[in-house]
Order: sequence, then C-alpha cells, then structure tokens
Amino acid sequence: MAEELNLVLPPHVAFDEAALKGYLSRKTGRHDLTVRIIRRSVDARRPEIKVNLTVSLTGPDEPAGELTPLRLRDVTHSREVLIAGSGPAGLFAALALIEAGLKPVILERGREVKERKKDVAAISTKHIVLPDSNYCFGEGGAGTFSDGKLYTRSKKRGDNRRVLELLVLHGADPAILYEAHPHIGTDRLPGVITAVRNTITGAGGEVLFGKRITGMKIENGIFRGVTVNGNETWTADDIILATGHSARDIYHILNDAGVRLDFKPFAMGVRVEHPQDLIDRIQYHGRARGEYLPAAAYNLVTQAGGRGVYSFCMCPGGFMVPSATDDGEVVVNGMSPSHRNSRWANSGIVTEVREEDAMKYGDGPLSGILYQATLEKMAWEEGGKTQRAPAQRLTDFIRGRASATLPEGSYFPGLTPSALHAWMPEDMVRRLQQAFDDFGRKMKGFVTDQALVAAVESRTSSPVRITRDTERLNAVMTEGVYPAGEGSGYAGGIVSSAVDGMLVATRLAEKYA
Repeated sequence: MAEELNLVLPPHVAFDEAALKGYLSRKTGRHDLTVRIIRRSVDARRPEIKVNLTVSLTGPDEPAGELTPLRLRDVTHSREVLIAGSGPAGLFAALALIEAGLKPVILERGREVKERKKDVAAISTKHIVLPDSNYCFGEGGAGTFSDGKLYTRSKKRGDNRRVLELLVLHGADPAILYEAHPHIGTDRLPGVITAVRNTITGAGGEVLFGKRITGMKIENGIFRGVTVNGNETWTADDIILATGHSARDIYHILNDAGVRLDFKPFAMGVRVEHPQDLIDRIQYHGRARGEYLPAAAYNLVTQAGGRGVYSFCMCPGGFMVPSATDDGEVVVNGMSPSHRNSRWANSGIVTEVREEDAMKYGDGPLSGILYQATLEKMAWEEGGKTQRAPAQRLTDFIRGRASATLPEGSYFPGLTPSALHAWMPEDMVRRLQQAFDDFGRKMKGFVTDQALVAAVESRTSSPVRITRDTERLNAVMTEGVYPAGEGSGYAGGIVSSAVDGMLVATRLAEKYA
C-alpha cells in the first residue's frame, strides 16, 4: 500500500533524484521503493532555505499512480462542431468533444506552430508583424511563444489536474504535476501543441489553418454559420468561440451580429526587467542560487490611489518579447525557456482599468479595446515607429525624469529611451510610481537603476466579456454560440482557459447526449 510522507528538506536533497531516494531509503529502511513526488515548493522566507516535499512511496509490485488516458473515439463521421481558435481553450474543447463522440473542426486564423516560428522571429529581426501569425495568433494561441506558465488561482470551475495530465500525456515534463508553480517553457510547448493536434486529427477531427472568421450568421437568435476569409461560407449548428483576448475583430463581428457584450475591468501598465542574479540575491537572502535552487521569482501586490497594482506573468530567467498583433502598435510581454537560464527576470506591473477610465476613449462595451489600442499606438510612436519599445530606468520612472541611457535588456527588437511618465495616463503613472516605491520596501534592492521599465503591457486579459448563460454556457439570447477561454472574459492563462474549454464542450455535448 502506498505511503505518503510530508518532508522538509534542504535543496540539494529535494532537487536531486539520487540524493532523495537515498534519504528515503535510510529513513524507511527499505531499498526497493518507487518514489513519486506529489508536491514540491521552495520556502525561502528564512535565510536557511528549505523545500516542502510531499512524496508517495510504493513497493515494486504496487501501482505507482498512472495517468488516466484519453477516451478516444473515431469521430470522422460524427456531428461537427466548429471551434474558432486553436489556443488552450480551443484545443482542450476539441479533446472533450472527441471524448463525447462529436467531431471538432478547428478554424485557426494563423499558421501551424512550425511555420509560426518564422513569423515570430521576423517581428524581432525585421520588425514585421503579420496580423494573423504573431505571438498571439496561430497554433497554440498566445501561450505557445509566451512562456507556458501553468499556475492558476482558479480552483472551483473544473479539473485543473486533468489539464496537467493531458499535457504530460502529450509530452510535457511530468514535473508540472507536482511543482507549486508549474511551467513548460517556450522551447518545449510547441512540441506539446503539435502532439495535441495530432491526437485531434488522428481521431477524425480537423484542424484548419489560415481560416480567419470575418462574419457570423445569426437568425432570430440562432447561430447558422460563419464567413471565413471574406468569401467562404461554413454552415453549422454550434460554434465554440475560443479566439483569445487579442482577437479584437471578433468582438466587432459579434457586436454587429447582436451578441451581447459587456465591458470587463482589466489591467495595464509596464514590464519591469532586472538582472536575474539581483532577484536571486534578494529572494535568497543575499546568496546566489547555486546548483539546485530554481531562478527566483516574486509575486507583488499593493494598493495605490484606491486601485490594485500587482505583478503579472513574472518570468524568472526569461526574456521580454513583442506581442503586437498589427503594425502601428507596440505591446510588451514576457517568456521563459524551460530551464529559465536567461540573465534577466521580468514581470508585468499593472494596475486596474475601470470603465470610467476607458470611456475617455469611447463608450460602450468595446471602450476597453479603444483604451488599449490608444496606448499601444503611443508606444509605437515613442519607440520610433518600429517594434522597438519605449523604456526608462526604473529609478527615473519613479522620480519622473528622463533617462539619458538604458541598462542592457533582453527585449529582442531593441529599446528606445522614453519618458514614459510624460505620455502614459497620469493616474496610471501615479499608481505605478507609488507601487514601485512600496515594492522597493518589500524587496530591498528591487528599486535600482540596473532595472528598466518598458511600455506598454496591455494584453493581460480581455477588456470585453461575451455574456453567456450560467448553466448552459452558451451566449445569452444566441443559441449555438459558446464563448470559451480568455477571449470570452471567463478565464485567464493556459490552465483556466483549457478548463473552460473542456467545460463548455461538455455542456454543448449534453445537447446531443
């Protein structure tokens, strides 16, 4: 029978497989154990850093906890369900439909992951942004080339563990099942995405690229089909909208078709970057992390001017990347490779944007999009009308003064000195400045002229919510349209989007059970 142990160990034991097994053999007096890690997290609150570890021990003839495989069916000739988008919500919705005996047909505006790599590289090297294939659009969605973090605060809406299991079944490192902050890495996630696509097509589903939805037909509140690329007509009874939070054209299409949309509060700000060694020494009490400890991260939150300000998408050992989806805009984001071995650490530092803020740029449910687009255009102009990002030393940003020079940074297209405090919205700047002061008190050494801030971090979440029925999860007053994932306004990040996609697909399948 499996025995479960809760342990507190030094890093050189907890992160070394041979050392851990030796420790457990000595502790239990047994040498035939199979060790399965259930959970692992670093506790760096005190100078003597420890690792909290939960393990399951089984003997040679006992089951060690196998993953539950997919219940695949041949759906080649089954009822078809359209899915708009091949991000986590779309891909995991497709897997759930296959398990329910329905045929997913994914319409993806971008390109498959292998070809998408070339388009992403061109943003940095040639400053060319293709509107349908970039860091946000294409196979796998925004997460494919922007980190692959799997941490989520959402625990109530679905089976987070099942999402992680399915990723492992498709090639992700099994460590994501037990790490406190699981992470696949931008270098490994494309292979996982390709494997998921092969599972879908192998069961009879379809994944079609270069298929951008340009119109939607809804008659008397009932979905009838879509127009693709301006001239192709696709007829169907149901569609799962898994288009992601940056597919702004979809919101306009839905609005024109009479689908109810609502403004949703979101967050915007800047991305701050430090040398990773500096963050390591802050978090690990003045020491370098050494051989066993992971690249140090942080999670910061405060109140400033009556609004929340917090770190977002913190990328230890990572890079800043350009996430614009069209020419004439600059958007910064972050990513980390699987080993998190870059010289830099970066994070979004963002503050809440409410409807009264966005209404300065337009009214109605799409005012948040106008707010985002206005600041992204300003960043493009400040950066030199290329994909170079406007940036400032952190200390200068806080003090409201221009930076004559910038520290070295990781942002591939390059940085241009800019007085961010002078052109970003005054209330946003004031809250960010107050928050950075507070973060500097919480993390001694965080505020330094070695750090830079770049603008604009604008794509944290959807500024629009597609209102849906709380029970059936289809769009309110629109039969056959099922919004899912980040673009619907009901999820944020890979795991919660995948969970939402599976949940929506399950509700849809109940119609045909």
